[in-house]
Amino acid sequence: HCHMLIWLEGGLNPNEIKDRILQKDKQNFKDHLLRYLEDTISTCIPELSEEHVSMPSQTVHPCSTRGVNFEKTENDLLETMRKKDMHLLAKKCQTHRHSKTCWKYWRGPPKPKECRFNLDEKNVHPISFTDPDTGEITLKCLDGLVNHFNMSILEAMRCNMDIKFIGSGPAAKVILYYITDYITKSQLKTHVALAAMETAVHKLEAYNPNDDDCTLRAKKMLQKCAHSMISHQELSAQQVCLYLMDFEDHFTSHEYRHLYWTNFESFIEKCSPSPECNRSSMADDTTAETTHDHVHDTEGTLDDEDDELNQDQRLRHQEQQRLAVRGPHHTHIAAHL
Repeated sequence: HCHMLIWLEGGLNPNEIKDRILQKDKQNFKDHLLRYLEDTISTCIPELSEEHVSMPSQTVHPCSTRGVNFEKTENDLLETMRKKDMHLLAKKCQTHRHSKTCWKYWRGPPKPKECRFNLDEKNVHPISFTDPDTGEITLKCLDGLVNHFNMSILEAMRCNMDIKFIGSGPAAKVILYYITDYITKSQLKTHVALAAMETAVHKLEAYNPNDDDCTLRAKKMLQKCAHSMISHQELSAQQVCLYLMDFEDHFTSHEYRHLYWTNFESFIEKCSPSPECNRSSMADDTTAETTHDHVHDTEGTLDDEDDELNQDQRLRHQEQQRLAVRGPHHTHIAAHL
């Protein structure tokens, strides 16, 4: 499945939207925003037209068809067929059915048994409204078991979807964290896991006359663990096809250079220390400088020759650091950032 963020051209940022919602003299803005969201985001299954029309999506799964053929459908039946197709598609794809996954984090009684996707028959709101204290937007919802969707996207993509309006800064941070955490989660590659299991099995099956019953039982337990680890991996049909046909599993439009962030950050910090990030270290430096001044008062200053030597060493060190963070063709990475 796919995660995506869509920026609306000319739209306000989430914090500005929340600020306007909280202002009492912006009722016109709130009304326009709610009408726009109700027109963009659907929260219930569209009504089925009473007019009888025959469609392929009635006999097979709606996702397996291409929908209404605009070119071969008469104009007076086009809208009727589209409405019926949308009804069948939304009912099949967007209606939530509880399963054991919904109660994945339920700890049992006396904790309430709530769907972790926050979909429930009781989640019904007859009208859309905004909370005057928090600025939170609640859309009209006539069916609590329907995943929110956009009709145009659903009709074109013909698959399950979920859409959410980001109307505040905290909500934007939450969704960015969720997507980043989701796409960067570590997953054991199938070929790596199989290779590791094969090596483990060979070692476990190796006969050793000195092994006692306890060692043999331990080997069998490790073997079962290895098999269990492989069998519990979730692989999509697309991934299986890619691996079997030896295709690539990711594509990028650009080539990227490696950036060793720790060295780069250290170099920037040396060139331009940040007082906000290093208050404690600056306090330590101030104490050290004060102590150093007292030492100078009693022991005198360094010789001029030592000053020049230290200066040369600092310049040489800075030059090495500058060259270390240069990319190919002597292009500074800092310039790209």
